[in-house]
Amino acid sequence: MDENASQNLWATMVANDPEHSRRYAERWRRLASEGMDLDGEARLIDAMASRGSRILDAGCGTGRVGGYLARSGHQVTGVDLDEHLIEVANEDHPEADWYVADLESLDAEALATLGESEPFDLVFSAGNVFGFLSPSSRGDVLRHLRGLLRDGGRAVIGFGAGRGYDFADFVDDAGRAGFHCQGQFSSWQLDPFTDDADFLVAVLSR
Repeated sequence: MDENASQNLWATMVANDPEHSRRYAERWRRLASEGMDLDGEARLIDAMASRGSRILDAGCGTGRVGGYLARSGHQVTGVDLDEHLIEVANEDHPEADWYVADLESLDAEALATLGESEPFDLVFSAGNVFGFLSPSSRGDVLRHLRGLLRDGGRAVIGFGAGRGYDFADFVDDAGRAGFHCQGQFSSWQLDPFTDDADFLVAVLSR
């Protein structure tokens, strides 16, 4: 097997540069303090979910998206493998529940050990998380996310081009995981998806 197929890119970057996560978190805090609009993803997810929905932020980072959704009245659980980013999420967005957990091994059993055993209404992954997954784990991650949803629940996955995961391959993997692709867009503002799009937002249903 190709060695790169078993490597999570984020974990590799942090191992090579222990200050990477701290700089990443400080950047988002600085942008927020400067008044930049950082809520585009959250507004879309909020519009798709009934008030009070159970929502999983898969690869939550600093919690900026899930925090917005929690303050909007949803029950938000966020997971990320980076301990520092989870610390920041807890500090900045205490309205939600944040856990250190590896998305590549997060199935229903693993989530239950964190005290989360009820299915989710909606799962989302923003911030190019799928571009950081080890290639060998992608199919399993999609299957696990589907398994965490209630019947009729939806997943919204967004990531950019040039990150080692071809958009067509992602859609094929999602289908093999049991998802139905309801729509593909080129931005979190739902701009039309074209063959030369440099970003994909996929809306998947269980």
